[in-house]
Amino acid sequence: MDGLLTSVIAVAGTLAGSSLTYLFGRLTARRAELVARDERLRQERIAAYTAFAGAMTDLRQAVISRWLTQQQAPDGPDTRAAWTEADKRGAAADHARLRVRILTQDTELLRLADAAFEPISALNTATDRAELSGHEDRGQEILTAFIEAAGRQLR
Repeated sequence: MDGLLTSVIAVAGTLAGSSLTYLFGRLTARRAELVARDERLRQERIAAYTAFAGAMTDLRQAVISRWLTQQQAPDGPDTRAAWTEADKRGAAADHARLRVRILTQDTELLRLADAAFEPISALNTATDRAELSGHEDRGQEILTAFIEAAGRQLR
């Protein structure tokens, strides 16, 4: 009888040990998956936020270049080329904003991403270089605020 009891205790101990090992392994694996997922999301956000900032900078430069070219030759071929380039940059910036929208629910970031387009649109209607410069500065301020808010979210 003592041998049977010893065997039952040994089998029960082995089963308990195996069960606990399985449970802890499962928990560790789940935690590793969550950490990896969070890091992938963080990296995707970094890529999206930097792509958006770059696309907005490129768009602003293209619209300013288009404005300056149009001041020199309103109907010239360079002006048409500048419009085309600004339009391409606008599409790229809009695509970058879409990526930001997909990757975050942060209302401040989304508001700033949308607001970044307002000074760009205003560049089109600038009547002189001073007004152009004012819109350019405002665009940079909004973009800087976006970058700072993105940095806070990522830290």
